[in-house]
Amino acid sequence: MTLIEKIPTMTDAEVVNLLTNAQRLQETGDERQQAAAAELLPALQAAATERRTERLASAQAKRAAARKPKKVPLTGDAASA
Repeated sequence: MTLIEKIPTMTDAEVVNLLTNAQRLQETGDERQQAAAAELLPALQAAATERRTERLASAQAKRAAARKPKKVPLTGDAASA
């Protein structure tokens, strides 16, 4: 099983860590490391972006669910009833 195939089973922290390492190796690694990093980077960046988007959407939904509904003031006919 290749690292690319393992990405879906990794935790968010593992994906970010591997992405950081691949970016570093692309800059400072030898030719073999740079080639391996270049192969991994697109998949890692896509996975990290997707997970970040899912995390933000989940947090936003959680905040919306915890938010108290706004009270609408009674006006007009409903206030006199």
